[in-house]
Amino acid sequence: MAELFERDKSVISRHVRNIFSQGELDREAVVALFATTASDGKVYQVEYFNLDAVLSVGYRVNSRRGMQFRVWATRVLREHILKGYTVNERRLADLNQAVRLIAGMAERRDLTGDEARALLLVVGDYSYALDLLDDYDHQRVPEPSAGRHVTRHLTYDETRRVVDHLRQRFGGGGLFGREKDEGLRGALGAIMQTFGGGDVYPTLEEKAAHLLYFVVKSHPFVDGNKRIGAALFLWFLEVNDALGVGGCGRRISEAALVAVTLLMAESRPEEKDPIVRIVTHLLRRSAE
Repeated sequence: MAELFERDKSVISRHVRNIFSQGELDREAVVALFATTASDGKVYQVEYFNLDAVLSVGYRVNSRRGMQFRVWATRVLREHILKGYTVNERRLADLNQAVRLIAGMAERRDLTGDEARALLLVVGDYSYALDLLDDYDHQRVPEPSAGRHVTRHLTYDETRRVVDHLRQRFGGGGLFGREKDEGLRGALGAIMQTFGGGDVYPTLEEKAAHLLYFVVKSHPFVDGNKRIGAALFLWFLEVNDALGVGGCGRRISEAALVAVTLLMAESRPEEKDPIVRIVTHLLRRSAE
């Protein structure tokens, strides 16, 4: 510390004593003794101070380097406070928007008891995801999953086979799964689009959430858009090994899938981003 702050060792020692005597830091918490072999071959018990002690000395020492340290430390602290406030404010806004979306859907549609319960579960899971991020900010839990990478893309031909299989199951008099336009090809292309050398939707969770949204909202089929969208969402996760043990979709319940599909179907265009974030958060929570 004497070298760091360009002051004599006796000055640093005086500051350290004052820090402890004034109760600013607890000596037992910031000082450790380690056996160190000196140049004369003898072993001595040497005091080692942790970062808290170094910072406290830096705020007390009167030197050019001490002043530089305080300018730097004040700037870092200010940025941390402002950025932390901004991030937490945005996360709270995300949660509030999720609640508003669900409340708005309840007003626009007569919900069954099962649908209402499923929507409440989505709010609970989304709240948990934000709490987890807040816990990480405060070093209470390990870093949450940043998202999985796509290992296999869906082709138009295989998605058509999935749709044809669903038609055999649900029937629909020939209308189920009948394409109205190029909407299915467009949805598959949209989730794989790139910009500036990188994927627009870089993670598996983001691509899966957008695939569900694009199929449900763009109505590429005459009938069955919600069921087909949900099936392709699960199929995309399956072919990327994300539905088994350790996969991001392993704990996505049927109720949650129904709820988010209904949310997408009933949502307004300007509500796209928060709804997609809800699905992404749910997938990432399942992978924890």
